[in-house]
Amino acid sequence: MNFKTKLTIFLFTIILGFSSCNTDDVASEQNAENAVLSATENVSTSRVGVCSEVPGWASQNGGTTGGGTSAETAVTTYAQLKAAIENTSVKVVKVSGTITIPSGGRISFQDQTGKTIYGTSGAKLVSNDQTKANSGIIYVKRCKNIIIRNLIFEGPGAYDTDGWDNATLDDCQNVWVDHCESRDGVDGNFDVKNKSDYITFSYTKFSYLKTPKAGGSGGTDDHRFSNLIGSSDSATADRGTFRITFARCWWAPGCRERMPRVRFGKVHIINCYFNSTVSNKCIAAGFEANIRVEKNSFENVKTPIDLMTGLTAVSAIDNLFSGTSGNQVGKNTAFTPPYTIVTLDKSAVKADVSAGAGATFAGNTCGSF
Repeated sequence: MNFKTKLTIFLFTIILGFSSCNTDDVASEQNAENAVLSATENVSTSRVGVCSEVPGWASQNGGTTGGGTSAETAVTTYAQLKAAIENTSVKVVKVSGTITIPSGGRISFQDQTGKTIYGTSGAKLVSNDQTKANSGIIYVKRCKNIIIRNLIFEGPGAYDTDGWDNATLDDCQNVWVDHCESRDGVDGNFDVKNKSDYITFSYTKFSYLKTPKAGGSGGTDDHRFSNLIGSSDSATADRGTFRITFARCWWAPGCRERMPRVRFGKVHIINCYFNSTVSNKCIAAGFEANIRVEKNSFENVKTPIDLMTGLTAVSAIDNLFSGTSGNQVGKNTAFTPPYTIVTLDKSAVKADVSAGAGATFAGNTCGSF
């Protein structure tokens, strides 16, 4: 078999692997809970609710299946969205259109197991509040087996008031965040804290498009700090948790720091793309961080790897650096993942991730990772 024939077969296999399995308003906001229940529809037999290709740490500890093939509830308004997320009986939430989170209306998603929240093409959750008390879009606490896919989270821009992130995982286990975009969070874009474990972010894009607001009470005039893992060096209960994978994610223009900043945990950053020219530092290895930085592409950024403390283990393996300055190497030896993951060559990362990261799906589609 010649090279051209082999290449043709390979490309055809990739196309088949990414073929989708489709997913497919009711009531008024005055009775949102009833609207949620009446909006529940039978799942199309063509929709595959359990995606077998969940990559990275979220595939461990029994795996992550979310709401599986449960009936889905369609939402188009804030009241419907809030009611559906807070209703433990609703297992799959389908979001359409742009939904604005009112000031102080941050959604509290707590104490649930087995749920999928996904967006149709262009679905967006927007917050316009920059205050400490009333900012943020969603706070996920003590939840297990959760999938969040194909959603755009848009905040009002960075402002150091010790406010809220666009989204936060707090003491959650087995969460898969896939093909999402989080941008312009007040405090951060998407943080992970308090013993959260077995988390995967895949094909997710982080950016800041809005000018940061100076003069916040926290003292940082440019707080475009995207992703924080672990809230404090003194939070020693976090030891042994924070097993997190970032696979084919994109820290895009506007990000300044925390891409991510890590305390504790075993964090695998593989096949990700960093190209924010305003960066001060990218991956930050904080207190007792254990980070495997593998086959990523760093382009025109400062300090790709910041070795913040002496109590870290960072393995920097076969990464690509172009136009960067600052540290590129690791220190000590980080963990070896217990899972296997389909891996791109570092030279292919930029094209693949810049084309595929973000809310680029039509809905809750499955395809080979």
